[in-house]
Amino acid sequence: MILYINACVRAGSRTKRIADAYLSKKGEPVTEVRLENAELPMTDETYLRKRDELIAGGRFSDAMFSFARQFAEADSIVIAAPYWDLSFPAVLKQYFEHINVLGITFEYTPEGYPRGLCKAKELCYITTAGGNYCPEEFGYGYIKALAQNFYGIEHIRQIKATGLDIAGADAEKILKDVMDKEL
Repeated sequence: MILYINACVRAGSRTKRIADAYLSKKGEPVTEVRLENAELPMTDETYLRKRDELIAGGRFSDAMFSFARQFAEADSIVIAAPYWDLSFPAVLKQYFEHINVLGITFEYTPEGYPRGLCKAKELCYITTAGGNYCPEEFGYGYIKALAQNFYGIEHIRQIKATGLDIAGADAEKILKDVMDKEL
């Protein structure tokens, strides 16, 4: 099962168009988490206290951990997130705060290093940007580091289309070229 984490909120999202084309080519069952509709409570002291108590008691079946369990069990993961304001949408960071659960998505080695517990062997990060400034460390690099270092996902790739809003750019051609070459 492919887990599709959709952080696209705009009608006609170009990032979503690429993601949909990518998933269509995969031809496998997809479970979508549409982050704009996901119930992700604020990570405040009350939330952290409850989470820590549940983890300490080994009570991982609590609904609080449903997204983490789903992420850990996915065979493959696709994340669609536009590049906004020098990063991905904030709701994606909030999602990671909810799935980064000791005992579900990762554990610590005796030396104190994270070891991934996720089943997925691949993650594809799909993004678009209006300009050409889309540095890896502001989006994809963060996702790649989490996937490899915390979740144990070996194969990470990025598909991106940039320069879509530059005066005179043919956004449709850029999208088509990316889909033709990358998918």
